[in-house]
Amino acid sequence: MYSEKVIEHFMSPQNAWYMPDADGVGKIGEPGCGDNCMIFIKVRDGIIQDISFLIFGCGAAIASGSMTTVLAKGKTLQAALKITEQDIIDALDGLPEMKQHCSNLGAAALHAAIQDYLIKQGLPLEGYC
Repeated sequence: MYSEKVIEHFMSPQNAWYMPDADGVGKIGEPGCGDNCMIFIKVRDGIIQDISFLIFGCGAAIASGSMTTVLAKGKTLQAALKITEQDIIDALDGLPEMKQHCSNLGAAALHAAIQDYLIKQGLPLEGYC
């Protein structure tokens, strides 16, 4: 049912920790299933230097959060904003159709964290979003 990558990221999630001094924080919840995700970012010179996540959810949600951080770390803010749910699903070598909504959490929380960062920095959203 789950790919090896999904199992790997569920059993040993990467970047799963609380970042108390984050430059930007994104919080997203999935009302349909009760999953919640927070993504924390540290930004230097427009690049995501560090990223972490906390999640309350199923194995697919945990794997999606983990993979989101792997895909975004080291990317410019513009490149990270282009990460989609499908990118996360593809990087995990697929998710069962009934679990694909879990990838929404990671992408949406990442985008929210970047928007939070831009707002805190007083930067216009237009050039990024």
